Amino acid sequence: QVRLVESGGGLVQPGGSLRLSCAASASIFGLYAMGWFRQAPGKEREFVAGITRGDTTDYGESVKGRFTISRDNAKNTAYLQMDSLKPEDTAVYYCNARVQLTFAPKWTDFDDFGSWGQGTQVTVSS
Repeated sequence: QVRLVESGGGLVQPGGSLRLSCAASASIFGLYAMGWFRQAPGKEREFVAGITRGDTTDYGESVKGRFTISRDNAKNTAYLQMDSLKPEDTAVYYCNARVQLTFAPKWTDFDDFGSWGQGTQVTVSS
């Protein structure tokens, strides 16, 4: 099972930007589809962004046009660039991975992913 460590969270003002990183221990990182998810207090876990082995990306409706997911297979790392941040983006952000054999995963099937790590807190507030 791949081990994942999220970093890059913090406090930012509305309209600001943050870049999250997800470092993976996988020896063959390129086999994995990578996703970012978030959970705010009292709310359900939410899909934020995903990127497949072939670099196809998908985004949750609430972040389209503001967030960008990317990956660097040479560094075993996935990124989430978050721009135009809003207070409603405040949450703990998690990355997760799933081996992709053929088709892209269904990003909202959370149980199909590995165990969840500690995440990184993002707070958008003035």
